[in-house]
Amino acid sequence: MRRPDVLRSIRFRLTVIYSTLLFALAGLTLAVIYVAVAQATSPQPITERTAKVYNDNRQYVGTMTVADVSQIEAAVNYNTLQNLRTYSLIALGGLFVASLGIGWVLSGRVLRPVGAITRTAREIQATDLTRRIRLPGPRDELRDLADTLDSMLDRLDRAFRAQRQLIDDASHELRSPLAIIRTHLDATLTEPDATTEERARAVAVVDRATTRMSRLVEDLLATARRHADALSDTGLDLTVIAREAGEESFLPDRPLHLRHRVTPGLPMIGDADALRRAAGNLLSNAVRLAPTGSTVTLGTGRTGSWLWLAVADQGPGIAPDDLPRVFDRFWRGADGAGSSRDRRTGLGLAIVRQIVESHGGQVVAFSELGVGSTFVLWLPAADRAGDEPAPTINPLS
Repeated sequence: MRRPDVLRSIRFRLTVIYSTLLFALAGLTLAVIYVAVAQATSPQPITERTAKVYNDNRQYVGTMTVADVSQIEAAVNYNTLQNLRTYSLIALGGLFVASLGIGWVLSGRVLRPVGAITRTAREIQATDLTRRIRLPGPRDELRDLADTLDSMLDRLDRAFRAQRQLIDDASHELRSPLAIIRTHLDATLTEPDATTEERARAVAVVDRATTRMSRLVEDLLATARRHADALSDTGLDLTVIAREAGEESFLPDRPLHLRHRVTPGLPMIGDADALRRAAGNLLSNAVRLAPTGSTVTLGTGRTGSWLWLAVADQGPGIAPDDLPRVFDRFWRGADGAGSSRDRRTGLGLAIVRQIVESHGGQVVAFSELGVGSTFVLWLPAADRAGDEPAPTINPLS
């Protein structure tokens, strides 16, 4: 048989525990008092004796019951002890009933914050994480629990918002190349009267659209992969990572120069593949924007307990109003889209920021219109100790 919910509740168990302990303590106290009184007074029932009574003339009148004074005192003590026992049992019965009520009220007050947490948790949905517990009262264990849950809800809310924004932005970005492909398939490639030149032009447009979609999918996979737990951080040399990224990602289609300003021996703990991709994204971005015949600088070094990797170009630069937004997902500046044949997904710098922040560092951009841009990755050294903040200077200036 299923027990009623009230009998299975924590409040009921706490009430039973409170009342049992209180009843046991009170019973023990009264028992000690009873034994102490009994030992101190030696109570005994009165022993009756008879005596003859004579008048003043020595004439026998009758008999009467008499007792010694000590016996009378013992009898009084005995009656007192009997009354003490009787009233103690009555008091214990009343105390047991009162303890149940007091335990029920006290347990309700103690568990009231738990009820508030439970009600708020029931009202929270996956699509609406705006509710918070915000438990008032003293900062005890339950208050710490509520604050911890509020902090967890804040993180979940930010994560879900970022996820929804990423899905919306990705859907918007994929819609355009899909529409282009569909239009050219319907208008040219499936048209029997289309000329060879029109078909070739349509194939080129479709190829560019599919290439753009492939880049977007790869960047989205890189974004999701860094959030996974499958990646393991190991010891590495940041300078080695920078040189490998230069060899793999500096692939210009026009005359450009790559200059190294690296410092050997920069140990740190991190994901080599992810850091190599971050440096490669910066180099690819610099190659795309650098003027023909200009120089791209790749540098590494150390400042205090922070390591840095910087990529500088001599491109058109970024407007001051746009500089805070360059690391946003799917953002493209006026000059950041490149030519019509080489459009970017708008996720490259966002991935760079995500990789650097997942390593406990930060990325900073410096730019001047008409002069060029410098992107600096600040990463904690392997022997970093303390809470020294990352510098905000341009180490290549």
